[in-house]
Amino acid sequence: MEKKRFYHWAGRKFSPEVFGNQLGELIGDVRKKTGKQKVIYLCIGSDRSTGDSLGPLVGHQLCRLQNAYGDFAGTMIIGTLKEPVHAINLRKTMEVIRRYYRDALIVAVDASVGCERNVGGITLGIGSIRPGMGVRKWLDEVGDIYITGIVYGGRHPEPEVLQSTRLSLVMEMAECISSGIVETFCHMSPTV
Repeated sequence: MEKKRFYHWAGRKFSPEVFGNQLGELIGDVRKKTGKQKVIYLCIGSDRSTGDSLGPLVGHQLCRLQNAYGDFAGTMIIGTLKEPVHAINLRKTMEVIRRYYRDALIVAVDASVGCERNVGGITLGIGSIRPGMGVRKWLDEVGDIYITGIVYGGRHPEPEVLQSTRLSLVMEMAECISSGIVETFCHMSPTV
């Protein structure tokens, strides 16, 4: 499958419509290739570290919007502020998904580290991610599609460094990603 990748910047110039259309295109490509129909948004990270809270914040916002507006085309959201998916429980979470939701494609959402000039960037693409690499944790690869937000710029930060990431940056990125995902729901047909 062709490795498609798109780049966005959090902030006023972020377009939920463009992001949503690109995500919808990627979901369509994976569905065509794999036959998987249901979609799980696996929002990875910890609510105990500002820099690592992007995934749970996205999951929290998506659940809040789903509760307000109803089911989003039969999707599932796993990983929220209340019930985060992180290094300790990721393997168990993936075992449950593989056992009960084999026919679901996974959109993995996670924070990442990169160059200083790319902080605030959002990457969307086909493929899996390996959570924890930015802080030298070796976890299993997850996802058919990934959404990552670059929250820190520097080489191999210690976990303590991610705690000093500005919450305003992480919140802005979470709002952009959530609004783009919601835009995708508006254009997808139910599959459940």
